[in-house]
Amino acid sequence: MNRADLAKAVRDSIKTEKYAMDFYRLAAQHAQKKEVRRVFELLATEEMEHAHSFFAIYEGTEIDDIEAFLKRPPEADSSWSKALAKMIAEPGFDERRALELAMEREEELERQLRKLSERIAEPEVKDIYLKNAEWTRNHYLLIESEYARLMRMVHETDIDTYVRE
Repeated sequence: MNRADLAKAVRDSIKTEKYAMDFYRLAAQHAQKKEVRRVFELLATEEMEHAHSFFAIYEGTEIDDIEAFLKRPPEADSSWSKALAKMIAEPGFDERRALELAMEREEELERQLRKLSERIAEPEVKDIYLKNAEWTRNHYLLIESEYARLMRMVHETDIDTYVRE
């Protein structure tokens, strides 16, 4: 991957993290249950931290101030925002559907990050992508756990108890 392509990939990753941050902020605003709202707020904060980690390796010129960039209003044309806005506008929107969409998005983002990391030769940059892929995986697991709690499913830590009884 040449320098220009790498700068574009990092810029796109910063934008994706902002889209995810905006997604979680919007989801938190519409969450009725405080536990779900807290999960979405935590995820929004972590997505902002991920954007900072990408900005640390960014060599492009399109984004010169990460704080100003992250404070910009959400972009209505991002696939993250479009999907959630459409879902919120539909009858029957609830936290369950928002969590399901969040799991889908995190799973896809992890795949994208890992795929991109395979094309990067610079070890430091590759490590940032792999670390972010792992963080994204952890987001998926957190959302999955909250989804299970919300749906009153058996939590993975209780599985042995129920299997033995």
